[in-house]
Amino acid sequence: MSTERHLQKKATDKEVTNRKRPEAKGRTRKGKDILEQIRSAQKEQKQRVQKQQKPVGPSKLEPQNLKARLVTVSPANDGQRLDNFLITLLKGVPKSHIYRMVRNGEVRINKGRVKVEARLKTGDLVRVPPIRVEEKPNTYVPPIKSEDMPNILFEDKDILIVEKPAGMACHGGSGISYGLIERMRTTFGPDQFLELAHRLDRDTSGAIILAKSRKALVRLHEMMREGEVQKVYLTLVKGDWVNDRQHVKLPLHKFLTASGERRVRVDKEEGLPSHSIFTLIERFGQVSYLEVELKTGRTHQIRVHAQASGFPLVGDDKYGDFEFNAKVEQGLLGVPFKRMFLHAHRLTFNHPISGDKLIIESPLPAECKQLIEVLEKNAK
Repeated sequence: MSTERHLQKKATDKEVTNRKRPEAKGRTRKGKDILEQIRSAQKEQKQRVQKQQKPVGPSKLEPQNLKARLVTVSPANDGQRLDNFLITLLKGVPKSHIYRMVRNGEVRINKGRVKVEARLKTGDLVRVPPIRVEEKPNTYVPPIKSEDMPNILFEDKDILIVEKPAGMACHGGSGISYGLIERMRTTFGPDQFLELAHRLDRDTSGAIILAKSRKALVRLHEMMREGEVQKVYLTLVKGDWVNDRQHVKLPLHKFLTASGERRVRVDKEEGLPSHSIFTLIERFGQVSYLEVELKTGRTHQIRVHAQASGFPLVGDDKYGDFEFNAKVEQGLLGVPFKRMFLHAHRLTFNHPISGDKLIIESPLPAECKQLIEVLEKNAK
């Protein structure tokens, strides 16, 4: 009886299995259909995306020259190193690629192999191989209108000294499309060599030297490294300055903040030697009027040396007393004043080509002069 019941149960299970199998096969076929449908839809979507995309061509790197070219060195590039010449000529090409081309003999001067540190001479023929240069969108740089042209303090065929206004950057970068040098180049035209011999902070006004020839630029850089260019500034600081003449020799170190902004701090371990000489001109109680001579030219040197000495510059938005500056803007010192009080007043050096001694002075801008006059009047 037990065996018979067992056989009946086995037969019943087999019937159930047989009844369910077609249904299971139906589900399997349905799953395959869905998978095929998904794959088909993905393929169609990929084809649509490809059709919508514009042809990019050979990529952002476009061949500028299909053949090697010969470039004649102009007087403006006389004495320049080959690598610096190529970096300027082939904007967008990585330096590593330029150095590799020179090492491989693809770049030649007067048909001869050379090293990257080779110096160019006027009239040299530089062979430049075919190269793909990254195309960058052209940024329009407006020329300076005649009424906005910085006051020219000195000019000859080799150098140009102008008064940079406060608020104008020396050059483009860090979110700034263009600065003084780019606008001056546009104004003077592409045939005129023009380079900054040194820099001023964006919010600093005053005398700045531009080189009009490569020879003058190289010589000016040498002179500044050797301390042969005397730079004197005028500034107004918060507080009652103590000494009539004070040397500040605090080492300065550049660093970046978390937001990517450039800053400078006093750092005895990592800082570079820095030397400023502060000379008192006049005390006005809340503020003091000083002359500052730079013996070194570190970034933000005067601003950080003054702040570290306990006398931040009036209007300094990086190292100053922000609460005090806000009150100065509202007229705390007798007249509203809304800029940093730092002015490049005097340059003394020998002309880089002729050797003649030059003493170039830039008077205080109107807003700085007005503030000093009001302070002097109120002090009487």
